[in-house]
Amino acid sequence: MQRRGGSSRARFLVKLSGEALGGSSGIGVDGTAVANIGHEITLAHDQAEGLAVVVGGGNFFRGARSALWSLDRVTGDHVGMLATVMNGLLLHDWLQGSGVRVSVFSALPVSGVIQPYNPHQVREDLAQGILVILAGGTGNPYFTTDTTACIRGLEIGATAVIKATRVDGVFDRDPEADSSAIRYDQLTFDTAIQKGLAIMDSTAFAICRDNRLKIRVLDVNKPGNLARAVQGESVGTLVTWEGETE
Repeated sequence: MQRRGGSSRARFLVKLSGEALGGSSGIGVDGTAVANIGHEITLAHDQAEGLAVVVGGGNFFRGARSALWSLDRVTGDHVGMLATVMNGLLLHDWLQGSGVRVSVFSALPVSGVIQPYNPHQVREDLAQGILVILAGGTGNPYFTTDTTACIRGLEIGATAVIKATRVDGVFDRDPEADSSAIRYDQLTFDTAIQKGLAIMDSTAFAICRDNRLKIRVLDVNKPGNLARAVQGESVGTLVTWEGETE
């Protein structure tokens, strides 16, 4: 399959944080933020062979950090997964209302509200040019949405996982706390581990490293960034294995 201009198209998995839907505060749902992100996702989808989005739920709930008592981990994770379902439904509604062919699935069963996750159906939808939103995490506690994104990326045959954040890549230190932080254009998994760079949680990172699934980290709030990444341009930071290049 070919993209306009003759270059080959590829399939991507985008990990979108729930906080991104909350706008500048990162809390709740900001209509302008949803519209902006929906527009960026639509542009990227137009350039890809297939695009799936794993959405987080941190704008509604952040596990034990959201409770004033000693919250049971399993309960907290289930509430967090339900938060991702809410975000998935909201994003689906905006995209559908904008004329985008889109489907939404949840690994956490919510009967009568959202269809259950089925990797075969997801791949079929992607093959038909439908944008897919994946909610409900893995459906199990003790797994983050970062880990979910890496697993789903492998299941759909993605070329890379794109982590859409509020910073423009991976830096040697926190760029929001230190303006002199230096951004990496590309680095290997081993280098990231040695330097202790917090790209994703350790389980997610290991899954990508062991299965040679690239990770690209970029600022989703920069207009056109997501589409440029899908088109193969060098934006943000690419994390890959030794000897592999863009």
